[in-house]
Amino acid sequence: MSAVHVRGLRIRIGAQAVVDGVDLDIAPGECVAIVGESGAGKSLTARALLGMLPDGARMTADELRIDGIDAAGLGEASWRALRGRRVALVSQDALAALDPLRRIGREVAEPMEIHRLHRSDRQAQVVRLLASVSLPEPERRARSRPHELSGGMRQRALIASALAADPAVLVADEATTALDATVQARILALLRSIADDGRAVLFISHDFAAVRRVADRVLVMRAGRIVEHGGVAEVMASPREEYTRALVEASVLRPRTPTRPAGELLLQVRDVSKRFERPAVIGASFALVSGRTLGVVGESGSGKTTLARMLIGVERPDSGVIEWASAQRVQLVHQNPLGAFDPRWTIGRSIAEALQAAGARRGDRSAAVAALLAEVGLDAELGRRRPRQLSGGQLQRAAIARALAADPQVLVLDEPVSALDPTVRARVLDLLARLQIERGLTMVFVSHDLAVVAAVCDDVLVMRDGVIVERGPVADVFAAPTHPFTRELLAAGR
Repeated sequence: MSAVHVRGLRIRIGAQAVVDGVDLDIAPGECVAIVGESGAGKSLTARALLGMLPDGARMTADELRIDGIDAAGLGEASWRALRGRRVALVSQDALAALDPLRRIGREVAEPMEIHRLHRSDRQAQVVRLLASVSLPEPERRARSRPHELSGGMRQRALIASALAADPAVLVADEATTALDATVQARILALLRSIADDGRAVLFISHDFAAVRRVADRVLVMRAGRIVEHGGVAEVMASPREEYTRALVEASVLRPRTPTRPAGELLLQVRDVSKRFERPAVIGASFALVSGRTLGVVGESGSGKTTLARMLIGVERPDSGVIEWASAQRVQLVHQNPLGAFDPRWTIGRSIAEALQAAGARRGDRSAAVAALLAEVGLDAELGRRRPRQLSGGQLQRAAIARALAADPQVLVLDEPVSALDPTVRARVLDLLARLQIERGLTMVFVSHDLAVVAAVCDDVLVMRDGVIVERGPVADVFAAPTHPFTRELLAAGR
């Protein structure tokens, strides 16, 4: 019997059908993935299995059974009895999902308290759960708060919490999207082991590479419908639909062919260190030359973002020298453009503000906003919208347009495509490559994704625990890494 059995699932928001006639079966011990671009209906389908649809959404289904229970038409009280006990969720952002004021042990114990399980040995069960997801020092980590854990540790704690009431079905919604390569590989292996232990796992992702590692079967969604399904190897090797072929091709980034010669020296970094509660960057030294792209890779907490913030002057080094060859206009493109834009302002107003700061005359700003939007492939009409009215790809393009308003010579990009689906990611990377040629830009590209770095960067720094452990041309470093950590990163990214 299927742990999940769905026929004719439909979800409407207002007059629009956002999920239209989805059928889904997941057997115990099986991992089924749903892939597709942003807005395809993947997450809404997953949340329908948890009774957690957004306000204004209306769900109907011909059949909807979760662990043998008929869930079609259930009210909220009945869904609360199912959630955690029969079906549980692991979401993308563990930091947002975990209460910042509560200790990890309390988070993991909560589903047991709700469903009145393990009353006599609840604390011991919490430690066992944390150990089962390979969280190091589980007794100590149970006393920690979320901010005291790394991204990978938080995600493991969230998985432990989801497993606390022993559900038959686990829904993982983009649960590895923002993780670096080595941590992602470990979480995917953990999810696969959870399926192998007998649970049904639904894995929502836009990343075919992750799907290949964890799933048995895959369903491809587009505009609320399943357009293709089958075994993962079969669908990836011989996709029938053009849409699926585009997704698969976009997920495989081609390494850049070295074509750009070294330019003039723009920046010299010598023995730079920065400490917060602990050392963040230790003795960093490297050079940046014009017209090329320098990649900075490493695990979460390796010091990548701190180094980038020192380059743009947001942070000051405690010691060492950051020396630009001459006055350079340097701009940052954030990882999260939604958080970087003022939600009260239109996109056009935010870009106009950047133009004002760059000295543009008031009468020229409206035309300049339209020109910048056109340069990044956006219609001028989008300038009248607010950030939440744009898709992720549109918003990242708008963020690049705002950075270009100051006519920079150097762009520092901090994880600019980590949250984008493969086809949108490919378009943004193509945009950056075009802008670099047309504007003669020099770029510093911070990323945890080695495939992205190989596709866009000429040179690379590999960081671990604040230290640059390897550096050189991307082709050389990735072909013949000399440091064990670089070899581990490359192995995890394959």
